[in-house]
Amino acid sequence: MTSAWQIQQIAQKVRDGAVIAYPTEAVWGLGCDPFNATAVARLLALKERPVHKGLILVAADIEQFAELLEGLSASELAQLQKSWPGPNTWLVPHHNRVPEWITGAHDSVAIRVSAHPLVAELCRLTGPLVSTSANPSGLLPAKSRLRIEQYFHGQLDAVLSGELGRSSNPSTIRDLRTGQVLRSA
Repeated sequence: MTSAWQIQQIAQKVRDGAVIAYPTEAVWGLGCDPFNATAVARLLALKERPVHKGLILVAADIEQFAELLEGLSASELAQLQKSWPGPNTWLVPHHNRVPEWITGAHDSVAIRVSAHPLVAELCRLTGPLVSTSANPSGLLPAKSRLRIEQYFHGQLDAVLSGELGRSSNPSTIRDLRTGQVLRSA
C-alpha cells in the first residue's frame, strides 16, 4: 500500500525535475513536469522517442486542464466530462498554451483525466504530468516493476509503488474536433 507520505515525496521529486515511473489503469507510465524542458528531454531520451511525436498529459480532474479547455464549445466540454475520469485521451487545440516539447509537430495536445487513484493523487500534488508508456520505443509497455528495471536500469529518479488498474489496453485517443479515433483501447 502506497502511503500519502510516499506520494508526497514523489511529488516533490517531480517538482524538482525528476523523471518517474508510476502505475496507470493498464500499463506502467513514465512521467515528469511537462513544463520542465530538461526533465522532458530526459524522458524522451529514455524512451528513444522523437520530440515531434508529442506526449500525453494526465491530470487529476478536468479543472486542472481549465486553461487548455478555454474556447471549447459546451458540447465539446460535455463530451470530455462524460468520458473522464477514465481511459480516454483527447486531442484538443493547444493555442500555444503548452510547450512544443509536449505538443511536438501538432496543433493539438493530448490530455486525459486518470481514473487511477495514485495517478490522480500525484497530479493533485503536482498538477498535470507527462504520461507516456514506460518502455523504449518499439518495445511492449511495462506491465511490472521488474520490466521497468529491465528497461531503464536505474536511470529513473523514482518509482511510485502501486498496482496497475484493471484495463487491459492503454487509453483510446480521439481528436475532439473531428471525432477521429487515432488509437483504440
